[in-house]
Amino acid sequence: MTDTILDRIKAYKLTEIASDKATMPLSLIEEAAKNADPVRPFAEALRRAQSTGYGLIAEVKKASPSKGLIRIDFDPATLAAAYERGGATCLSVLTDMPSFKGAKPYLTQARKATRLPALRKDFMYDPYQVIEARSLHADCILLIMATLSDEQAAELEACATEWGMDVLVEVHDREELDRALTLKSRMIGVNNRNLKTFETSLDVTKELAEGLPEDILLVSESGLSTPADLAEMARFGARSFLIGESLMRQDNVEAATAQLLADPVA
Repeated sequence: MTDTILDRIKAYKLTEIASDKATMPLSLIEEAAKNADPVRPFAEALRRAQSTGYGLIAEVKKASPSKGLIRIDFDPATLAAAYERGGATCLSVLTDMPSFKGAKPYLTQARKATRLPALRKDFMYDPYQVIEARSLHADCILLIMATLSDEQAAELEACATEWGMDVLVEVHDREELDRALTLKSRMIGVNNRNLKTFETSLDVTKELAEGLPEDILLVSESGLSTPADLAEMARFGARSFLIGESLMRQDNVEAATAQLLADPVA
């Protein structure tokens, strides 16, 4: 069996979690989470935005395993504020360091620079990370079905709900979608990028959007860079998007964000 990028990430993430638990006991993380800023409604903000235009989860992302360094002049607070001025609905902030050159403080810095709800973008395996996300002022967490069992996903979702956070459940194929629909969260992210091969195709959203329950908030993720891409996804029922790399590469992030959202299809 081939060792995938996702397998390697899971291996070092489990080691990282064990180290974090030894360094910072759960009781201290829980105390910090209790003292965090009030939760901002993440899914509700997207639903509101897409009722009149598009919902955009704008990603603060320095690098990726497939593309390497994406942005040299990287300041989370400055970038988050630019996204907000450009019309973004929510933020996604990478906190994984080895593969994405992220950091936990980036999440707090980005969120505090705006009024936007923020997603902790990381590979979640343990309730400790969920509570830690809240201690960093996260309003939402990501669950990647490709790397979680049904039991793990349900446990992490329940923990997020207990702490008042929303959950974006990420899928890439029909089997993962069927599993995701057994969870309580009604926010499904379809990743157009295969996390095992890092190949990307917008056809993934088109195929999985068919026949979704009406109460599902569908978010199309990865491979989106132009107004035409967004219009195409909207025709298949996705009016919310998670976009990082294409915006992170722009000299003027605010202007690029505004231009991307300027002319939503009805």
